[in-house]
Amino acid sequence: MFKALVLDNANGFTASLQQIDEARLPAGDVTVAVQYSTLNYKDGLALCNKGPVVRNWPMVAGIDGAGTVLESSHPAWKAGDAFVHNGWGVGETHWGCLAEKARLKGDWLVKLPAAFTPRLAMAIGTAGYTAMLCVLALEDHGVKPGAGEVLVTGATGGVGSVAIALLGKLGYQVVAATGKAAEADYLKALGASAIIDREALGQPGKPFQKERWAAVVDAVGSHTLANALAQTRYGGVVAACGLAQGMDLPTTVMPFILRGVTLAGIDSVMAPLPKRQRAWDRLARDLDVALLERMVEEVPLDQAIAKAQQLMAGQVRGRVVVRIA
Repeated sequence: MFKALVLDNANGFTASLQQIDEARLPAGDVTVAVQYSTLNYKDGLALCNKGPVVRNWPMVAGIDGAGTVLESSHPAWKAGDAFVHNGWGVGETHWGCLAEKARLKGDWLVKLPAAFTPRLAMAIGTAGYTAMLCVLALEDHGVKPGAGEVLVTGATGGVGSVAIALLGKLGYQVVAATGKAAEADYLKALGASAIIDREALGQPGKPFQKERWAAVVDAVGSHTLANALAQTRYGGVVAACGLAQGMDLPTTVMPFILRGVTLAGIDSVMAPLPKRQRAWDRLARDLDVALLERMVEEVPLDQAIAKAQQLMAGQVRGRVVVRIA
């Protein structure tokens, strides 16, 4: 038996901590002991039943996990190996990692970088790994430190916080957009050089505006993304990875055909292993662990549901690590 955070809709939606028989674990070629998990925005949606995240019921929640392999029939993994897992539909269509044990596919797992403990890996989680994918997209587009201001929206969230820490350490001039004026010192400590009110971006705006941003990391979507595109400088790139404001995009083709702006979609769920490994290798090199600790709050598994409710209410900044054992 093992503890797991189970979501069900048999008689209306429920989220509860339960004892599960190991025989109920789903198919997979690697069985793992999960030491730490985390709460990403998608986890919050699932745990609070705020969106159609879960597609098979009942579901063990948790899209991320880190810990140790217990058993494996996969050639790349053996008992005792340290792993990190992000995405692949886990916690959505396949039982997840807010549990003491999970059974996963070896092709989904990444070797835990030597620079990170399982706790630190989950302090990063999908949010931080997604932030690194965004930074890589900016670099691959040719945006270098000194190119101009880089806007980060949803700045106090998990993606935003890690993106600021990464970009700041790499030497970029970061402008953080937030609705939490009281968090200005926190954001500047992470690496932001300036703070703007998210309301300046969050309302309907003109489809073509004064050029400002060399690049953008957007975790918000909707009018915020539309305004960011309209303000991006000629040849700039916008890495879009979230929908905290909404999934709509009320814009025009003008930024793309008159300024050559690139909209780079960032998917963390189904990204192939080489891209994942590249992101985690860069996180191990470029993420300041001391800055990471500034944005981390740790809770035990039995407090994950309450913390997810706070996350969806906008009452959490940075990253939430869930201690499983």
